[in-house]
Amino acid sequence: MPAHGKHRRPRRNHVSRGLALVGTGGAALSLPLIAPATAGAATPAAAPEIAAKTFTAPAAAPVAAKAPAAPAAARTYTVVSGDSLSLIAHKKGIQGGWKSLYRANQSAVGDNPSLIHPGLELTIHRGSAEAAPAPTKKREKTERKTTAKAKKSSTDDRASRSERRATTPASDAPTGASAAAPAAAAAAPAAVTQYADNLDGWIRQSLDIMAQHGIPGSYEGIHRNIMRESSGNPRAINNWDINAVNGTPSKGLLQVIEPTFLAYHVPGTSTDLYDPVANITAACNYAADRYGSIDNVYGAY
Repeated sequence: MPAHGKHRRPRRNHVSRGLALVGTGGAALSLPLIAPATAGAATPAAAPEIAAKTFTAPAAAPVAAKAPAAPAAARTYTVVSGDSLSLIAHKKGIQGGWKSLYRANQSAVGDNPSLIHPGLELTIHRGSAEAAPAPTKKREKTERKTTAKAKKSSTDDRASRSERRATTPASDAPTGASAAAPAAAAAAPAAVTQYADNLDGWIRQSLDIMAQHGIPGSYEGIHRNIMRESSGNPRAINNWDINAVNGTPSKGLLQVIEPTFLAYHVPGTSTDLYDPVANITAACNYAADRYGSIDNVYGAY
């Protein structure tokens, strides 16, 4: 009789059965019994801690101070043959004319603004907005012109009244001695000064014109300088000095160069540089502006 123990199904270990259950989908709670840690299991990461960020507004950029505008740089001009201060001032549009240009360059030009040499460098303050003040003499001339216009207007008004009186009917006209006096006065022509056409007459006529324009000078001062400069020859011309080299020779009784003549020409006189009266009055006008009077000139000027 066979032994019963051989054919008996071996008793399974409960632990093995438990492992089987785990392998066939046992409860998740029994997982630690089988494998405390598996490759697929991951320890949950702690939630990242969000740090509070503080935003600081960037500081406003400082506003740069506006740099002051740079002053206009002075320019230079090199004198060429034939130049004069008046021509350069006119060509460059310098406020204040040749006098302003001379004041800015007096140390380079020297005491005589009529003598400038080719190659001389002049400073041109062309960008300056500062206008040179009008010379007092020009203001005086303007006032004299205004006064002359007023006198002319008054004269025209008197002439108009005279014409109205001439057309007044005879019955309204005054009679007797009262009418004879104004008639005689109206009939007398205004005296006209006559000047001799020689050196004496030219000087005297120039003195009368100078007196009307407030230009100082005496007969002796004018005569003395004329005899030194031209010996009384109104057509005299200097073709050898520095002015001649520069292309602007001195001409006439008082040896005036053309730029000076144009700058100091006296209204009412001829525009011909050789004209004796125009030459004298322009030269005396220049001497008054430069030396105070032609009487103060005793040499080259």
